[in-house]
Amino acid sequence: METCIIKSPLGFTKISGDEDGITTISILNSEEKVTDIIPIELEDCVHQLNEYFEGKRTQFYLALNPQGTDFQKKVWDALQTIPYGKTCSYLELAQQLGDVKAIRAVANANGKNPLWIVVPCHRVIGSDGSLTGYAGGLYRKKWLLEHESPFKQQSLF
Repeated sequence: METCIIKSPLGFTKISGDEDGITTISILNSEEKVTDIIPIELEDCVHQLNEYFEGKRTQFYLALNPQGTDFQKKVWDALQTIPYGKTCSYLELAQQLGDVKAIRAVANANGKNPLWIVVPCHRVIGSDGSLTGYAGGLYRKKWLLEHESPFKQQSLF
């Protein structure tokens, strides 16, 4: 398993993966030493994340290999269908997966998403349109949603 640390506008980001794909992308809450030489298995991920932060990328094309239960993977796959610049609620996500009663399980799987930004769990909001819990902190979720918003001159939250 290869690992690297990069600097993003939201802090230091740790990326892990191998020839089978990217397994984790996580935001760190502390300063870390940035990796000098990016492992070849992670180069494309670093490049695409940088393009995203520069406003040049709205979709990711990466081999992903997250580790989780079958249900979690089903939720993470559904998250990838939320278009750039759009949001959906946990309830809508549960409905999309075919079980409204699974809303808590969907929220739990969303919170365990191991692929920050690439699997866009930040695009899931409360049914009333409010920002809800986010493992990276609500200020980061707000930043990401505003970054993706086509309405740059006003704040969404």
